[in-house]
Amino acid sequence: MSSNTRTAIIGAGYIADWHADAISATPGVDLVAVCDTSSAAANGFAAARGITAFTSLDDLIASRMIDAVHITTPPSSHAPLAIQCLNAGLHVLVEKPVALSASETQSIEDAAQTAGKLFCPGHNFLGIPSYARLKDQIAQGKLGRISTAEITWAFPLGPLRAGPYGLWLMRETKNLLLELGPHLFAFAQDLFGPTEILHVEASKPVSLPGGGTRPQVIRIMARAGNVDVNFLLSLVETHDDRALTIRGSSAMARLDYANDVLTFAAPNAAGLVVNPLRTQLGQGWQNLREGLRNAAVQFTSLNQKSPYGLSFRGLCAEFYAAIAENRPLDARFRGATAIKVMQAIDAALPHLPADATPPKPKSTPKPDAMVIGGTGFIGRALTRKLVEHGHDVRVLSRGKTGPFDDIADHVETVGVSLSDEDALTQAMQGIKYVFNLAKSMDSTWDAALKNDVGTALRIARAAQTAGVERLVYTGTIASYDMSDPNVTITEDTPFGDMSDRNIYARSKAECERQLMAMHKTEGLPLTIARPAIVVGEGGPLQHWGIGRWHGAGAVKIWGDGNHILPFALIDDTAEALVRMIEVPEALGESFNLAGEPMFSARDYFDAIHDALGARIKVSTGPLWLFYGTDAVKFLLKTRVLRRRGLSRPSLKDWKSRAHYASFDNSKAKRILDWHPVSEKGVFVEQAITKAGLMGF
Repeated sequence: MSSNTRTAIIGAGYIADWHADAISATPGVDLVAVCDTSSAAANGFAAARGITAFTSLDDLIASRMIDAVHITTPPSSHAPLAIQCLNAGLHVLVEKPVALSASETQSIEDAAQTAGKLFCPGHNFLGIPSYARLKDQIAQGKLGRISTAEITWAFPLGPLRAGPYGLWLMRETKNLLLELGPHLFAFAQDLFGPTEILHVEASKPVSLPGGGTRPQVIRIMARAGNVDVNFLLSLVETHDDRALTIRGSSAMARLDYANDVLTFAAPNAAGLVVNPLRTQLGQGWQNLREGLRNAAVQFTSLNQKSPYGLSFRGLCAEFYAAIAENRPLDARFRGATAIKVMQAIDAALPHLPADATPPKPKSTPKPDAMVIGGTGFIGRALTRKLVEHGHDVRVLSRGKTGPFDDIADHVETVGVSLSDEDALTQAMQGIKYVFNLAKSMDSTWDAALKNDVGTALRIARAAQTAGVERLVYTGTIASYDMSDPNVTITEDTPFGDMSDRNIYARSKAECERQLMAMHKTEGLPLTIARPAIVVGEGGPLQHWGIGRWHGAGAVKIWGDGNHILPFALIDDTAEALVRMIEVPEALGESFNLAGEPMFSARDYFDAIHDALGARIKVSTGPLWLFYGTDAVKFLLKTRVLRRRGLSRPSLKDWKSRAHYASFDNSKAKRILDWHPVSEKGVFVEQAITKAGLMGF
């Protein structure tokens, strides 16, 4: 019988994958189970990891198959779940924020002490290798007496400007600091001691759809021990600068904790002429050394040891070593430390601006239209456009709230699992029109068949059972072969062989094929929409339909960037979608929603520079090089890492991403009486000037 520590993850969301990878890399630990109230999420995660799925924590505990858990659910559930697990005799590692207050954190620590089990806060950045080196240098006195520190999180938070707005961290202003603040305050607590808040200032507010604002910059002046500390949380479109700067009497240290890079600046004894040169050479050598070290780590690990991934490995290594050795956790990861971190955040929260109280609805919506995926970029615009056209709307979302407080008389948001056909059918009662904007971004074809194609068919069957009059399914122009600049694509253009296309494009094409078969054989009242590269207010700056982004200031465009791209304004796209339920002739048809041809990728970025004064660095790379790199990664993943079900890369697929082919939008104009914007000045105003791309 194995003596390894058996562990489970509770909550199968995005962050759970990082925990799972770190657990797998930790000696003496076996990940054996996952628990999530969503059976689809639990089963999908379990299948990918070869572990057991549970949808009930009680059942997981009763199975007696685990010794520890990682809690990665939404923060509001952390404390009760952690206490339940501790009371059941399990060690717990809780993703940050470990709770919503210091008092809740104290209750977890009390339960841990009573049970004699470990409670480990998930302050993962304290686990990166360079942080250990920094602490060692401080202990040796390299910095001298420390006087000041700056702890910065400057990293764009896309949901503030483009959604989804139903995320927990978007629901209240305080959640921004609760979600991201622990990263910053954990450094201060571990290095200098308890933090006293002196001043808090919030700025650069962004307006949310439906009303209300959220600050995008929070500055906090504080004192930790004898050190004056400035905290900066900047969430606008900005250069990634997540760093800790410490100034001492003998030297200054800068830890780029997002990239695991540590450098020092110290005076030297060279003469006045040589001194500046020696200083800069020293800085340059340190950066070169750190870059080479990180590149070597990434290369030799086949990209399995990113700085972010290493931070979780460091966290897990300490947690499971303490369990195995039956000893207390290192001070970085103790419950007592988490309590002090949360006390500092508690002290800062009252100084943040109060959230506006949403208006009370004057009437109850009587929806005749349903939007699945209505809180996303296109879904939000479509929902509002439907209301403009006189429809009340039922929005299906993962949560039960949406960014529609200002039109709450006409919009209701409900949470229904897309894996529950009976619940979908019930939710569609009284609904005439259903828009399916849902999509699943899967990494294997089997997963896409289950999560994307399976969901589309389930929604279609529910619509038929409920007597829906029109189902509008949103595919994508990405399913077309757009690799030939001499081709003009119409709705009659076949997709062709999809076996060597990327999984997203292939999956959307398969959804269309099976839904259209249902239309022809079973009378499914179907219309298909294929939005192009949609831009405008509420959309992201970093649109991956244009290129591969490297932060807000640099993009590598697909192709040379000189050919015209199929852009479409969000308002035009929403208008076309609504017309698909209003025009009888749209039944059984498909429409490519590409606007008038106006801008290349380079034109678009030049327009951003002219309108906003922001020059984004645009670079190109041969598409054959993208393909070659992708092919090497495919071989490594399939032959070395033994991953299955991955999409085989092809040069045609990479050329399609460049959108070389042009689009004929005459069918949508003719049947839907669609009139997309045709003036460049109006396009720039709606797509760029008034779109809030930078957040300020």
